[in-house]
Amino acid sequence: MAATSTVTSGTRSLVYSRRAVSDRVHKYHWPAVQLNIWMLIMLIAACTIIGVFATFIQVQQTLLLPIPWYFPYYITVAALNVFFILLLLFLIFQRRLLPSIVMIGGFILFVLWLVGLIVISIQLWGPSGSVSSNCNLFVFNIDPKGQSLETLAWLEQRSICQSWHAVFAFGLVGAVFLLWIMVIAYQVFSDDSGA
Repeated sequence: MAATSTVTSGTRSLVYSRRAVSDRVHKYHWPAVQLNIWMLIMLIAACTIIGVFATFIQVQQTLLLPIPWYFPYYITVAALNVFFILLLLFLIFQRRLLPSIVMIGGFILFVLWLVGLIVISIQLWGPSGSVSSNCNLFVFNIDPKGQSLETLAWLEQRSICQSWHAVFAFGLVGAVFLLWIMVIAYQVFSDDSGA
């Protein structure tokens, strides 16, 4: 319903239009504990991936080796994930978190995250010369002791191998949790639309 009033002043005529705004504002009821757990786990996964691949880039640069494309790719995807979580927090504090925003953002991040996870899987367990086979052959099958450069180099190699496994683990957890947030958003939408 709109109310219109006209004010005439000399040769000017101004028309003001007021619209009655519905008093009802739709609010969605999000499961707070699940949402907080999701944000915490995704922040841990994203920050771990950023940290590991930033370290790998530094190692590649120190050794004067080319940087594989998937290192900066996964850093970018993880950074987008952190930005998405910050956006969700902003919308939560503004009380404007909509399920559609979460579903669309979660789906986009899931696709990007899954591409990174597939590439990491191929590098880790690929057909020939994979990281896992090299780690098993040259790192995990030997066990040097004592204070020597050989032991120090072996510890660094073992740390790199374990970092690859951590990236895969957190990549897998992140993919599952991105699916989970889409399910939560759909449930919030369907619960509130059915009420």
